[in-house]
Amino acid sequence: MQQRVAVFFHAHPDDEALLTAGTMAMLAAEGHRVVLVVATAGESGLADTARGAALGALRMTELARSAAVLGCARVVCLGYGDSGLSPETTAARPGPAFVDVDIETAAEALAAVLAEESADLLTIYDPAGGYGHPDHVRVHLVGALAARIAGTPIVLEATVDRDLLLRALRLLGRVYRFPPEFDLAVFERAYTPGRRITHRVNVARFAKRKRASMAAHASQAGGADTRTLALLLRLPRPLYRFAFGTEWYVRRDLPPGVRLRHPFDEPP
Repeated sequence: MQQRVAVFFHAHPDDEALLTAGTMAMLAAEGHRVVLVVATAGESGLADTARGAALGALRMTELARSAAVLGCARVVCLGYGDSGLSPETTAARPGPAFVDVDIETAAEALAAVLAEESADLLTIYDPAGGYGHPDHVRVHLVGALAARIAGTPIVLEATVDRDLLLRALRLLGRVYRFPPEFDLAVFERAYTPGRRITHRVNVARFAKRKRASMAAHASQAGGADTRTLALLLRLPRPLYRFAFGTEWYVRRDLPPGVRLRHPFDEPP
């Protein structure tokens, strides 16, 4: 099999573990070159460690561990500040925060990596940034422009099948009491409807590596029980494999109704 180069662009350390880790491990196992790029070090994330440079350094160390588990050949941090979840509170944001950086400037930085790697594929997020984090929305905008600048031929938007997610959350709500701040309505607007998804990638055989990737981000998986990673890592392994055995992508240049199973597949 000819080696190809796939660049996975994420906002913060640990984002790769949630959305694309199975695909990354699969492509690396197939002999492709996998490059992980993050926009920020995640220094404004939730953690027991105080927010700031020390947390960012810790999270980059965790990212290196995750990347090693997944078989990444290279890790790059663009070095922008973590914007946090409240873009309107500009005084609290580090500078230059990713959400405040000129889109073209950031796209040029990412395009330089794509050109250096002669990338065949770039993953970004859907236009909503999944659940709406401002840095995730910026990943979509920056990544889409960077691919055009560098001439990267395949751009996949990492997402989640919204229909399946809502069904799962409603079922879970029958047996589990969500915290008071949990708002199911948020997920009715998040991610991507199933009919618009072009790639359903079966990564069940890489569930162990995906779980290890999540566990590598210990600062995000410990302490508060309501943290996403902490909750997911407590799932029984068979349930985890079932829940995370598929990763979803949208390729915008394909016609509606296309259903593919591998990132490098082309429609018949």
